[in-house]
Amino acid sequence: GLALGLWRRQAALAAAREDEEEKELRQRFMAPPVSGLRELRRRRRELRSRMELLIMETQAEVCRALAALDPGASFAVDSWERKEGGGGISCVLQDGEVFEKAGVNVSVVSGVLSEEAARQMRSRGKSLKAKDGKLPFCAMGVSSVIHPKNPHVPTMHFNYRYFEIEEADGTKQWWFGGGTDLTPTYLNEEDAVHFHKTLKEACDKHDLKLYPKYKKWCDDYFYIKHRGERRGIGGIFFDDMDSPSKEEVFQFVKSCAKAVVPCYIPIVKKHCHDSFTPEEKLWQQLRRGRYVEFNLVYDRGTKFGLLTPGSRIESILMSLPLTARWEYMHNPPESSKEAEILEVLRNPKDWVH
Repeated sequence: GLALGLWRRQAALAAAREDEEEKELRQRFMAPPVSGLRELRRRRRELRSRMELLIMETQAEVCRALAALDPGASFAVDSWERKEGGGGISCVLQDGEVFEKAGVNVSVVSGVLSEEAARQMRSRGKSLKAKDGKLPFCAMGVSSVIHPKNPHVPTMHFNYRYFEIEEADGTKQWWFGGGTDLTPTYLNEEDAVHFHKTLKEACDKHDLKLYPKYKKWCDDYFYIKHRGERRGIGGIFFDDMDSPSKEEVFQFVKSCAKAVVPCYIPIVKKHCHDSFTPEEKLWQQLRRGRYVEFNLVYDRGTKFGLLTPGSRIESILMSLPLTARWEYMHNPPESSKEAEILEVLRNPKDWVH
């Protein structure tokens, strides 16, 4: 009887602890996770569950940091489901005092890879062996684009994702991808150095070779070929990362995700009350036009989303600004502040040495 009573008491304590843990997690996130808290707890040692918890935490951290700078505005939190499997949580703030549009999305989707998406991956050198023409996949990530009102506050984008594909013989291919990059309207060297240094520190914890490699990859990836210029002043970018080991890559991705708030929020704080002229606002609108061109023509994530059946178009196009302009043959005067940023976009700089 005594042993049974003791067992019951321990079981009750464990259940209470679990409820407490669940309540704490609920308060920590912007919405309940796509896979459900119980399922995540049941599989908490699996990397998929740990990655989902990481992207949920990153979403909440970034949303809270942005909301603290724009107290008059609030995030609309929108949970959605995908009938083919999975779903996501979109958090979008619009028309604030500081941010014109800021979105932080989480998606956790699974199903069968579309032909188009599989073709895109094979073109990157992936040998994917389908079973009866089908490739089951699971993909999850957190993705954000922040468009501030003030032209002296840069736009920022980050994305961290995990992909898993099951091949015909049951083997699983997996990889991580992601990055964080900055797109200023006007160049501020001190901000550029702060941004790059923070990302370099996150990379250096794992391997000193990572920052220079991923900085170059970022400059090459965010290249608008038809304009001959980069989308912004870069940061880091990587894809198809599957070594040295799953755990080591996950820890690296975690360090990068944790660097988002410290690399960007101080820059917003510093400039969100700067005064600006109508001409500076116009230049911001023209630069945003370039942002849109890159996202719709070249961005791999946007393309993958548009090619995936049942994907949520509103979430994919969340990265686009509320307003942008395309003026015919607009050329800024030589040696102007506008020409200065163009010079850096055409010839990327090393900001940390």
